[in-house]
Amino acid sequence: MPRPIPVAAAAMLACFSTLVVAQQLIVYPARGQSPQQQQQDEAQCRSWATQNTGIDPAVLAATPVAGPSGPAFGGGERLGGAARGAVGGLAIGAIAGDAGQGAAIGAVAGTMAGGRQARQNRSGQQQQVQSQRQQQMDTWNRAVAACLEARGYTVR
Repeated sequence: MPRPIPVAAAAMLACFSTLVVAQQLIVYPARGQSPQQQQQDEAQCRSWATQNTGIDPAVLAATPVAGPSGPAFGGGERLGGAARGAVGGLAIGAIAGDAGQGAAIGAVAGTMAGGRQARQNRSGQQQQVQSQRQQQMDTWNRAVAACLEARGYTVR
């Protein structure tokens, strides 16, 4: 029986991936900088952070988290499941008197199990990519904050 919770969690994670990347710093002009000066300083600090970390938030946001999906994709889990199911079904079918039908039933069951494994693997990969993106954004945000704090802003 497939477990829909991990698949649903992965789908929600993919949908909210751009929200994590789009987190904003809160910047307060502690030395009374004008709004125009703050805007200029923030733009310069964002540019500096991108140059010094090699991380571009626009590129991260534009890159999809989810890879290809569907029956043609995966690491061969469906095919492997079908093969294992066919072998198991063949053995059971031979005992019951119809090895061919047992192999066919086993192959179908194995394909379904392989599909479930492919979805779980894809979900794990998506979570890993999302975690890496979050780490990159944290690094970039720390660089922007360091630059702004050096210019007299309070950053949270």
